Amino acid sequence: MPSPNLTCDFVVVGAGIVGLATAAELRRRYPDCRVVVAETERRVAEHQSGHNSGVLHSGLYYRPGSQRALTCRRGKTLMETFCDQMKIPWERCGKVVVATDAGELEALQRISERAEANGVDFRRINSDELRELEPRANGIAALHVPETGIVDYAVVCRKLAERIDQDHGNLRLNSKVVAIDHLGASIDVRLVDGQRLSARHLVNCAGLQSDRVARLAGLQTKVRIVPFRGEYYELAKGKEHLVHNLIYPVPDPAFPFLGVHFTRMINGGVECGPNAVLAFSRKGYDWTTFSPRDLMETFAFKGFRKLARRHWKTGIGEMNRSLRKSAFVTALQKLMPSLSADDLVPGRAGVRAQAVSQDGDLIDDFLIEHGPSSTHVLNAPSPAATASLAIAETIVESIRLK
Repeated sequence: MPSPNLTCDFVVVGAGIVGLATAAELRRRYPDCRVVVAETERRVAEHQSGHNSGVLHSGLYYRPGSQRALTCRRGKTLMETFCDQMKIPWERCGKVVVATDAGELEALQRISERAEANGVDFRRINSDELRELEPRANGIAALHVPETGIVDYAVVCRKLAERIDQDHGNLRLNSKVVAIDHLGASIDVRLVDGQRLSARHLVNCAGLQSDRVARLAGLQTKVRIVPFRGEYYELAKGKEHLVHNLIYPVPDPAFPFLGVHFTRMINGGVECGPNAVLAFSRKGYDWTTFSPRDLMETFAFKGFRKLARRHWKTGIGEMNRSLRKSAFVTALQKLMPSLSADDLVPGRAGVRAQAVSQDGDLIDDFLIEHGPSSTHVLNAPSPAATASLAIAETIVESIRLK
């Protein structure tokens, strides 16, 4: 039998890092409020928050004044403080962004200008200084960013969930939202088990399902979520010494992806990647996971078809790197020529919720839209994990209760 209907002040949909941070911020801002977090999966951080590279980003790349730039800088400070308070291991290890040829120097200069405008601690270094930091990295110039860090965001999510529970919040796992109705000044949320949650306001932080939840709530958003899978290799056991910390390429300005890179992880080991290929399911962590509904929605969306026509060559290249290890190795060898296929073993994969416009543009900033008694986070790309506590502040500040 379903539980009786529950009345609360806020329903947060999604127990990823942005949803959990938002629930915690609501409790901080409104100490007497009742917050319910509804999560489809059986545990927190099941998707993007538990499958990312664990980098504490500095705000190096982002357009000055953008939400990504502003929330990353504040969010990084808040996250480091939270980790200290909760005794979560983290490290400020530093990274290098490497220009491998003269054709990348102009882009490297643009990144340094953005970094300076955003208040990032960095310095430009030459090839000799690069080799002192990363002896096996190949480059003619680089940016060294000592304040970049690493952490395990799945652990952060579990600690946020503990804080919510201890602070009289209500975390409902295995609780998919199947219907949303507006009843006067309240919003009625029906869960898969038949229970109804009656709230003053709903906050949609559903990540890969955020556009669907928005439509359930009656929001006529023009963007759609397109899932892209990022696949990683790891350095084989005994090869971790090849990378000291983090080695990144100069990113392609046409895409909101940072390119394949080397990332030392807080729990040991070094990840290499990711690529970015279209996933055949919003839970498509490999080539064999297929959802007819998800794939049909992707191909039926005119924005995706425009995107595919515009960037099909890049897409084929990413698929080639996915299906052929040798192609993945070649991409990594641009940063580290001495790397061999034997140095790599298969790693994990993640699926990114990328919002795409009807014009076929990849939305490259955070996108938050509002509906009746509801707030919807429709795009939260990297550095969303780093920025999550600051994003939560922005979300809560934007809510206007009736």
